[in-house]
Amino acid sequence: MASKNHYLLMLAAILTLSCQKETKTNFGQYVDPFVGTTFTGHTFPNAVYPFGFMQPGPQTGNFAWKYCGGYRYEDKQIWGFSHNRNNGTGIPDLSDLLIMPFSGEPAEDFKSSFSKDTEKASPGYYAVSLTENAVDVELTTTPHVAIHRYTFKKDNPGLYINLQSAMVDTEEQFNTRVLYADVNIEDSQTLSGHNIVRGWANPRHIFYVIKFDKPFIFKENITKDERNKAPTYVFRFDGKGGDILHVKTSISTVSIEGAKAKINAELSDWDFDKVRKSAENAWEEFLSKIKIEGTPDQKKNFYTSMYHLGIQPVDIADLDGKYRGPNDSILISPSGKYYSTFSLWDTFRAAHPLYTIIAPEQTGDFINSMLLHAENYGILPIWALWGKETYCMIGNHGVPPVVDACLKNIPGIDQEKAWQFVKQSLTGHNLKYDWKIYDQYGYFPFDLVKEESVSRTLECGFDDYCAAMLAQKLGKTEDCEFFMKRASYYKNLFDPESKLMHGKDSKGDWRYPFNKFVLSHAGTAGGDYTEGNAWQYTWHVLHDVDGLVELMGGEQYFATKLDSLFNINDREESNGFTGDVTGLIGQYAQGNEPSHHVIYLYSMVGKNDRTAELIREVFDKFYQPKPDGLCGNDDCGQMSAWYIFSAMGFYPVNPASGEYIIGAPQIPGAEIKLADNKKFTMKAENLSKENKYIKSVTLNGKPLERHVIKHSDIMNGGSLVFVMTN
Repeated sequence: MASKNHYLLMLAAILTLSCQKETKTNFGQYVDPFVGTTFTGHTFPNAVYPFGFMQPGPQTGNFAWKYCGGYRYEDKQIWGFSHNRNNGTGIPDLSDLLIMPFSGEPAEDFKSSFSKDTEKASPGYYAVSLTENAVDVELTTTPHVAIHRYTFKKDNPGLYINLQSAMVDTEEQFNTRVLYADVNIEDSQTLSGHNIVRGWANPRHIFYVIKFDKPFIFKENITKDERNKAPTYVFRFDGKGGDILHVKTSISTVSIEGAKAKINAELSDWDFDKVRKSAENAWEEFLSKIKIEGTPDQKKNFYTSMYHLGIQPVDIADLDGKYRGPNDSILISPSGKYYSTFSLWDTFRAAHPLYTIIAPEQTGDFINSMLLHAENYGILPIWALWGKETYCMIGNHGVPPVVDACLKNIPGIDQEKAWQFVKQSLTGHNLKYDWKIYDQYGYFPFDLVKEESVSRTLECGFDDYCAAMLAQKLGKTEDCEFFMKRASYYKNLFDPESKLMHGKDSKGDWRYPFNKFVLSHAGTAGGDYTEGNAWQYTWHVLHDVDGLVELMGGEQYFATKLDSLFNINDREESNGFTGDVTGLIGQYAQGNEPSHHVIYLYSMVGKNDRTAELIREVFDKFYQPKPDGLCGNDDCGQMSAWYIFSAMGFYPVNPASGEYIIGAPQIPGAEIKLADNKKFTMKAENLSKENKYIKSVTLNGKPLERHVIKHSDIMNGGSLVFVMTN
């Protein structure tokens, strides 16, 4: 009898383990890296490691705005496979070290068509079968080393390696982008070199190592354009159809030795499948930070958004902590990590607040990298790429994430040092801002600041508010008062007649004539606004919605004015490029970041039902699980962060306040995994297409007041429950 009971217990244990194994969630199965790879999304299907430096993937074009991601889903040819990208940006750069395998006799330009049926992408992996070049290609990566696996279908295999290639605006820029190139064929299996290139991040130093697991038997330099400083090679290998060739690549901003050290430490062997599995596991750990309930399409949208959020920032430091700073200085990060690719005009709004919830450890590294950037440049980053300051966009929006992290007491940050750089960024020498003008007039006059005068005033005002909050926390009363005064400068540009933010000159006169609908875009369309118009930017008072409500004449008028924003469909074409202003509902532009908080303003004046209607409309129209499913550039995860927050039913209107405004959940439930085995859950009871409004909302069983939850409410663990109705 005892033996029978023992047998039954063993069988039960086996069945339990089997069930647990079968029900374990594979979050990566819901990620579709092809989402956003056409229309305006500018995403890519490359093999990526979470926050990893190397991002190998297919290149289907090099030139102009539409190839900022280096890949378009509808393209019929692949030009080769390059090793780094920017996710969802609006300026082309990167895509270094183009490698194209072939067997037999390739086409004259080495480009190859491919069957879409053979193209596969998942977190950490990409594969495709090249038709003319007769090669099956697979790519995966560690954080700092990419590995390719080529299976040749014909005899006489080879590689085309173009060291000049990268993404640029024009062919002329392509041919002259490399300022210096030094290539060394170290042996029959190793190619190394150093390029200095100009582009968006300018200049960039690219030290690289490319290694083959078989020796080449023939090499030819086929560079055709004498303007190309970097060569283009063809290598041939001894082999037949069915043979496999592995290629490893690594890049350093500092030295060839730094690139080699990464290979030796992260990928000393040639085990492709082991690397792929490691990348997949890393993604599972990141994606599992939030577990949701929902339909397959909802999960696909949600986890693809999580994936896009985890592509950047990237750690550009060598394994010894060295990285290249301004004026080509070689610097060392005390932590051994140095993150860059900070699209802060976009990501300060929701992506960085979301990192503080799901990735607080990385957040500390991100912030300390920003502080190192400030040590090198004198200001916190504006738009940092490859450790370089591009000075792209407006405001100094390194300030909000730094302040937010300090207010949330993210570990490992020297808050006094952070304060000094916050203050220095907003009062010291700055190539983009004359603070004397700002403080003299209480705004940027359009006759003295020729472009974006209104938007610059509004964006800088939010940075000032952030500075005031950190000063207050640290007991710096005078500084707090100074920056709070500045944070109210937005009131000086509020036109009481139009009740819109309106450009004003140094004499105090409004710009006339005043076209409320014409879109502005610095450098291409001019004007007083940044990638937008007066209707879109009027609401950009993230820190003082109550003050804006008062200027408007009260909550009822405020809500009526918001209604006009979403209902007026007038369009005024400008003379320059304004392709970033997309995803329109009336004048509201979901495809561009200054609008992202606006829907939630209804909730802040007691009109949550309107917030619910609009969030549902945005989800249905502008976030679809398909290649053309994004209505605008993903912008390094900001579009995705908006989706993640909004799906769970709350959003950081003021991204440095530690508060989240209730919207309307779009998924039945979510569980956020926190430290110390804590978890925060969201449940939307009775959720359906018809039941999009909130009947009641409770936090930890108690009615939620003001439709606001705090960061501490989430991080301490607990339960947020919505009861939905029609």
